[in-house]
Amino acid sequence: MQIGISTACFYPEALENGFEKLLNCGFRFFEVFVNTFSELHHPYLDQLKIQAESRGAKILSLHPFTSGYESFLLFSAYERRFEDSMEFYRQYFEAAAFLGAEILVLHGQRKERAGDIPEEIYFERYHRLFELGKTYGVTLAQENVNAFCSENPEFLHRMRSYLHEDCAFVLDLKQAVRSNHDPFETCAQMGEQLVHIHLNDHKPGKDCLLPGQGITDYGRLMRQLKRQNYKGNLIIEVYRKNFRDRQDLIEAKQKAETIQKYFYTISS
Repeated sequence: MQIGISTACFYPEALENGFEKLLNCGFRFFEVFVNTFSELHHPYLDQLKIQAESRGAKILSLHPFTSGYESFLLFSAYERRFEDSMEFYRQYFEAAAFLGAEILVLHGQRKERAGDIPEEIYFERYHRLFELGKTYGVTLAQENVNAFCSENPEFLHRMRSYLHEDCAFVLDLKQAVRSNHDPFETCAQMGEQLVHIHLNDHKPGKDCLLPGQGITDYGRLMRQLKRQNYKGNLIIEVYRKNFRDRQDLIEAKQKAETIQKYFYTISS
């Protein structure tokens, strides 16, 4: 289990600038949030890879900037658009593989669009993307996201029951809190297909805080992850408005490392 952070923490600052600031805070494991088309192509990817390698950093995962449009691109009733979007998403898999990232994050279909296609078709289309990712050595992982079908633990259960081991999940604690679903139940429904975690905190009135600033029971979470045979990482993900300065991020990293140590203790 590695402790990392998402470059989304500094959005809308230019990706490479936010990346550099996080490197200067001592982080060496990352989720890269791609923000536009040019960031999927060379020479931009070449420079990002050099930036990471020159500081001994590893990019673990990639997050698409088209996540909010996946209802339209991938999960609508218009079949040809899905086929074309498969080819577009190939660029994400190619970029992830080039950067050394093993996970690509998927938001999926918004709740209000759930009737556009049968749920089984959603699962089948996800599976086709999942198989495409495998050809690049990249795992497509469904995130639980507020206002998306995936916010519901029952949806995640049905997805896992339909696809068995041919699926993977990202747990985002703040997204579960925002959707008024129990983060621990959401985690449980992902089972051993949980491969990645967006780590954050919350308290009454604030659903997105840095780790250690809220009331999340991380001990309970780590014990549950042990039961689920979790093999992934912990990626701190908040927004720029959720921290003041570099010191806040350094303290969040230290808190995450304490959580990591507890996981190792109960796993030994």
